[in-house]
Amino acid sequence: MLNSLKQAGKDIGREINRAWENLSEGWRELLSRGSESLTHFVRRKDASEEDSEALATLPRWSLLAGEVEETPADIVVRVEVPGMNKEDCSITIEGNVLHLSGEKHFERETHESTYHVMERAYGAFQRAIPLPRNVNIDKAEAHYKNGVLTVRLPKEGSGKAKAKAIQVS
Repeated sequence: MLNSLKQAGKDIGREINRAWENLSEGWRELLSRGSESLTHFVRRKDASEEDSEALATLPRWSLLAGEVEETPADIVVRVEVPGMNKEDCSITIEGNVLHLSGEKHFERETHESTYHVMERAYGAFQRAIPLPRNVNIDKAEAHYKNGVLTVRLPKEGSGKAKAKAIQVS
């Protein structure tokens, strides 16, 4: 009986170590790959009283996952902004930094419901994405489709850093 208890203790310890390693590996990958995508959402003060109560319990941080791809001719930036309309996004480029800002609006079908899971963040946000090369901001294009904002920036030789807002289509 004592041997089977010892063996059970060893098995439990091994499983706990395995679970801890999996959890640690997941957190390390999230931090190394996604730390820049962690975005703070700021709530507006003009929400209705009922929405204000619900918003108080919603997360203030969320991931706006993105990628920066370099082709021979362009720098292409893609950012996942699900649940938003293109009109809710604003893009400016200053030098070699793309600035994305916007607002994700909280919408509720009824005020007579109870939330059991609340993982989505709402409110205004800002995000800065460094670009690996100089770009021609005068020829920049932005498109929004299926919750993904794509900004195509033609590469340019060295030049003075300018600033420009980009219209999303």
